[in-house]
Amino acid sequence: MSLEKVSRTAPGLVDLYKAAGVSLRKQGAAGLRAAVYLVLDHSASMMGHYRTGTMQHFAEQVLGLSANLDDDGVVPLVFFSDKVSLVDEIGLDNYHGRIQALQAKLPWGGTNYVPAMTAVIDHHRATGGAYPAFVVFQTDGAPFDKRRARDLIRQSSDLPIFWQFVGFGKGRHLKFLRDLDTMEGRMVDNAGFLATGRAPGDLSAGELYDQLLAEFPTWLSAARAAGILR
Repeated sequence: MSLEKVSRTAPGLVDLYKAAGVSLRKQGAAGLRAAVYLVLDHSASMMGHYRTGTMQHFAEQVLGLSANLDDDGVVPLVFFSDKVSLVDEIGLDNYHGRIQALQAKLPWGGTNYVPAMTAVIDHHRATGGAYPAFVVFQTDGAPFDKRRARDLIRQSSDLPIFWQFVGFGKGRHLKFLRDLDTMEGRMVDNAGFLATGRAPGDLSAGELYDQLLAEFPTWLSAARAAGILR
């Protein structure tokens, strides 16, 4: 999307749009096209991050990135805990306060990754998958369904989907995400991992985008070489 359109539709996101563009150029990835998805953890341990506005801010950062990669200014949005609580969208024309409004009536629960991952795969297939999917998958800990999540990462390695896991917090509860990033038995490496620390909102937009995009261009090249992407 053009800077002009972003300025007209969502002037509050212009700085994020520009920062994401800088990171894409650093990676030699300017002009890439991808369908950006956002998956948000709605387990009980995440209450504070929603209450403080951290999740709204994070969604806006992802929306700023999406405006550089996609052509419709809309990001499919999945909330999950034990199961998928909601599949919806956030866009340039409706992003103000949207995360808080959508999640306010959702149940809090535990953490299972597979239902949310399956929802993304199904959505991408249903929409025709014209672009590869770049999935920003946010969570603050390991899931109950570890084995099934590992299996699904392996099984989806022949799909045009890249899983960029974003771990809020620090410590051993993020070890599972690090292991997904280096797991063997896949056609191509289809997952990345970024740890934001205990205060995710303190990470600058430039730092966030640099780290979010660190592995995506490499995956695109590997996926093309493997025949996953045309």
